[in-house]
Amino acid sequence: MPFKFNIVNMMGKVGILILSMLVESVHCQWKHTQISEIGSDLGMKVFNHVVNSNPTENTIVSPHGIASVLGMLQLGAGARTRQQLNIALKYNSYGIYKKVRRIHKPLTESRNQSIITIANGIFAPSDYAIEQSFRRKIKVLYQAVVRNVHYDNPVEAASAINLWTRNQTRGMITNLISPSMLSGTTRLVVVSALFFKGLWKSRFLPENTHNRDFHAADGSVYQVPMMSQKATFNFGMAITPTNVKYYILEMPYHGGTISMFVVVPEDYNIPLSTITPHLNVQSIHDWKGILREKKLDIVVPKFTAEAEINLEKPLSALGITDMFDKTKANFGKICRSGELYVSQVLQKAKIEVNEDGTKASAATAAIMMVKSLRIIPSFVVDKPFVYFVRHNPTGTVLFIGQVSKP
Repeated sequence: MPFKFNIVNMMGKVGILILSMLVESVHCQWKHTQISEIGSDLGMKVFNHVVNSNPTENTIVSPHGIASVLGMLQLGAGARTRQQLNIALKYNSYGIYKKVRRIHKPLTESRNQSIITIANGIFAPSDYAIEQSFRRKIKVLYQAVVRNVHYDNPVEAASAINLWTRNQTRGMITNLISPSMLSGTTRLVVVSALFFKGLWKSRFLPENTHNRDFHAADGSVYQVPMMSQKATFNFGMAITPTNVKYYILEMPYHGGTISMFVVVPEDYNIPLSTITPHLNVQSIHDWKGILREKKLDIVVPKFTAEAEINLEKPLSALGITDMFDKTKANFGKICRSGELYVSQVLQKAKIEVNEDGTKASAATAAIMMVKSLRIIPSFVVDKPFVYFVRHNPTGTVLFIGQVSKP
């Protein structure tokens, strides 16, 4: 008799699934923690901040996208702005960045048997004096190149950025940037785009999908299509430091290198907010000693979710504040004048889960403005004045006069 893992019952009034796509170990260690995991941990902290602010709403966040954009900003930051990014990202040396670069290969290589594409881009006016060392580093470490746009025309600039993003995310993320976010003071938009498509190792049969009740976090009950199958999965129970029990189900994609983990409380009366603060890279590592193969009868929702998140508050809560402050931001390694600050960091993400597998994408952008326009000062002679005609080499005053009226 297979154990029945029924999310319809287990979710109760919780309503939100915690979904995580993880790649098998990448052999690049830093203080016994993988660099990819360090970036993931930062993104999970952002996720916790977002769900705490909106506990009854669907949320999807791309930790890799956040880490990529912040990593590119870090390369151009100096002084305390860089220090804050170093602390949040937990790495700061060029050697570590070379390891960051090596993560890209195992994520995107064909042996995954899933499709993962990662693209990074910088959008700037052609006449903007970006430091060559910054251009070189973002190209070497993030495969990002500078593309030219003209922010004096916000509609055309936004259209160019959105077209690039739409192409990189296979049409899943559209209208990342609105023209209202741009102006004549915009100098850079830093974008990271991620696309994923994977087929389940054990697919669901469409004929086994039926509408069932889903009890949402706000107490509402919805009829939603629920997929079901009987198969062997890695499954287990964990306990938070506050003694809250929860189940973990691992659903691998074809090829075995990527999985979706589904986490639900043991008791349907337990809100997810008692579990999410304790979910991090270390807890996922701990699951490896808990999960066991088990024949299960699983029922999970077929769903689509999308979210648009302004990341300034979550990042500020993690100590990244100076880059948003006109008076404190230091990005002198991007432009020697040091005139840049970040006006917005935003992310759009979308996921589609069905009987065949999962398709998901995210785009993260940082918009950088100049702190102030260089205004040409005015000198208007519209009142009585005195004038001199002087020979400068010798200091000889040839004429002196006064004009009291025109």
